[in-house]
Amino acid sequence: MRPVHYIRGMIRTLLITLALAAPLPLAAQEAPRQDMEEGVDLLSEGARTLLRGLLDEVEPHMREMAEALEGWDLEGLSVDDLTNYHAPEVLPNGDIIIRRKTPLAPDEPPFPRDPESEIEL
Repeated sequence: MRPVHYIRGMIRTLLITLALAAPLPLAAQEAPRQDMEEGVDLLSEGARTLLRGLLDEVEPHMREMAEALEGWDLEGLSVDDLTNYHAPEVLPNGDIIIRRKTPLAPDEPPFPRDPESEIEL
């Protein structure tokens, strides 16, 4: 390869690079304040629309789940204080149990219940 062809190729590459890089300083200039505010407004409106769409999609499922859980006594499923229990154990059959450190007396309920809040059957 002759050096002249090599130099012509380098000059061509340099000219193309300069032509492509020429508009970059113009793009780096600050946009007018109004354009920035308009851009922020558009972004916030887009985020609001996205979240509204997600909520509209999830809302029927959440209402359905709330109706399904309405009759459950979720208060009776809670654990009072984790320091009252040993670490979980896995039994040979695959069950996981959590034993109390000091067992409750047979007549002692795990949580004090308000008699007015109980449902009569």
